Amino acid sequence: MVIQEPAPSTSCIGTCLKKTDYVDTFSTTNHSDSLATITTKIFATAPGWVKALMGLRNALVKVLGLKTDFPEAKDQRFEEGGRLAFFKIYEIHDNEILLGEDDSHLNFRVSIFDSKEAENNIKVTTLVQYNNTLGKLYFAVVKPFHMIIVKKMVRNAFVKD
Repeated sequence: MVIQEPAPSTSCIGTCLKKTDYVDTFSTTNHSDSLATITTKIFATAPGWVKALMGLRNALVKVLGLKTDFPEAKDQRFEEGGRLAFFKIYEIHDNEILLGEDDSHLNFRVSIFDSKEAENNIKVTTLVQYNNTLGKLYFAVVKPFHMIIVKKMVRNAFVKD
């Protein structure tokens, strides 16, 4: 089960971007796996329709000069400075992992936080900082897809004890 809820207050969420123009949090329950495993379950395996949408996105935004190339899976390392899927790993803590990417139009971070609550302990928070008008327009277009995709991917980590 995945629900949307307010963003938790964590040190990563509070300091990861200079400003936050958009934030959302989706949560699920998983007390069985490590936070690294949960993060991998959420982000390393995207459904085929998500991969197709990303391919379409890359084809459309390439003409705008936005990032479309990311390191190959063989180059990925689960450590600070490493990568998971197309995300850079910024920070790894016992109860929180911070991923993200910076581009000319916007910067984003994703916090995966274990609140240790009995239900919905895994909080996946997306934070976006617009760098210019293109970033604001871009995110207005992708936001509906973002919410559907993130909710689906967070569901990959659900484990009911």
